[in-house]
Amino acid sequence: MLAAILLVLALLGHADGSPEGPYEAGIVCRLTEPAALVLNQETTKVIQTAFQRASYPDIKGEKAMRFLGRVKYGLHNIQIGYLSIASSQVKLVEDKTIDISIQNVSTIFKGTLNYGYTGAWGLGIDHSVDFEIDSSIDLQISVDLTCNSGRVQAEASDCYLSFHKLLLHLHGERDPGWIQQLFTNFISFTLKLVLKGQVCKEISVMADIMANFVQMKAADFLSDGDIGVDISLTRSPVIKAAYLESHHKGHVIYRNVSEDFPLPTFSPSLFGDSRMLYFWFSEKVLDSLAKTAFKDGRLVLSLTGDELKAMLESRGFSTNQAVLQELFGGFPISQAQVTIHCLKMPKISCQSQGVVVSSSVMVKFLIPQPDKQPIVAYTFEEDIITTTQASYSMKKLFLNISDSQIKLKSASNLTEISESMQDFLRSLTIMVGIPEVTSRIEVGLTDFLNSKNLDLFDIINPEVITKDGYLLLRMDFGFPGHLLVDFLRRLT
Repeated sequence: MLAAILLVLALLGHADGSPEGPYEAGIVCRLTEPAALVLNQETTKVIQTAFQRASYPDIKGEKAMRFLGRVKYGLHNIQIGYLSIASSQVKLVEDKTIDISIQNVSTIFKGTLNYGYTGAWGLGIDHSVDFEIDSSIDLQISVDLTCNSGRVQAEASDCYLSFHKLLLHLHGERDPGWIQQLFTNFISFTLKLVLKGQVCKEISVMADIMANFVQMKAADFLSDGDIGVDISLTRSPVIKAAYLESHHKGHVIYRNVSEDFPLPTFSPSLFGDSRMLYFWFSEKVLDSLAKTAFKDGRLVLSLTGDELKAMLESRGFSTNQAVLQELFGGFPISQAQVTIHCLKMPKISCQSQGVVVSSSVMVKFLIPQPDKQPIVAYTFEEDIITTTQASYSMKKLFLNISDSQIKLKSASNLTEISESMQDFLRSLTIMVGIPEVTSRIEVGLTDFLNSKNLDLFDIINPEVITKDGYLLLRMDFGFPGHLLVDFLRRLT
């Protein structure tokens, strides 16, 4: 289960025994006990790396021996020759720690043994021989997680190694039996202390490195260009027997400046524990992201005349209608250009019907001119309210518009907007404009998610649920092997 601890605890901190909520947060994450079974699959690789990364110092000493006098010895160049792990279990200790039990770590250490003593007539006798130490070890680890300035620090606060077997084998001696017996007896205790100290130290170091690694990954996943999200913890996370839960600010960062709005409240009762992973997003986070995208100039769409023509035809519109010629001032559509942009910051809210987006939009029909400003053939403004339901499958995001409301506010280059023109513009927006913009947002967000390697995750039966004031994601998943591979690669 150490793999689980290292892979997901970037979103978790010191266990807190405070009462059940409500808590202040913009984003909340819950990892449940079923997820632990999946994340436990690759414990072997992490433990193996910890053993291999640990530096094992030379062990030196001397011992007064009967008949031989004082015997000096030294174990040098201690390395891992073989490692296998039988099984591992995890237990969430409510309001305390995460206990990890790893059974039957079979390990062979290799190195060189030097020993010497003074023989008869005062002659110094020195020998050097290769050795192997065959060991069988159980590990019991209690992981303590602390929150430092909104970030997580992970440490193996308690780490115990129990040795079921520790056998010394020497190579190259004609009759090494007495030497093996001699050194096994008084080296084994020192060796156990050295192994415990170095392995437990390396596990703590790796846990903290992985916590930083995943926090970096999480922050990068929620950032694009000058826009990011502050995932700092708002409080010490909660650990229960069935789940781990963390609470984050969710403030949007734009050009390295973080907003600072009062955090909404979250109730733990909104989550269950039957799915592996849950996320809760306040509508304030989504609304801030939309407003920041507007400030960053992202809510703009430009189409060439040929693109517009293809788009209209794909939606069943005839491009030979007289009303279209009127919009383009009599110029052919192929020579035209269309721009669509938000006039002011959009507003996002979450309701049980879906995500509701309110925006004011201006559409311009332009005729480009060589070396001159384009001619504005026609413009119109609309207030648009859409209700969208989202889903994710086959590595793609899907947006379904369940309702839309349109109000035409103004139009230019006509003394009076005829009823037929109003009907046409409304139809153009409902049947072409909104579906096309939605389709492009689908593609753009899917490309963004895949650029963050979401498509490498094995996400199982994800659900996107909206309620008044928040959006909820819940899902199961397969082991995120690519994250572990990336982490282990960075350690080498």
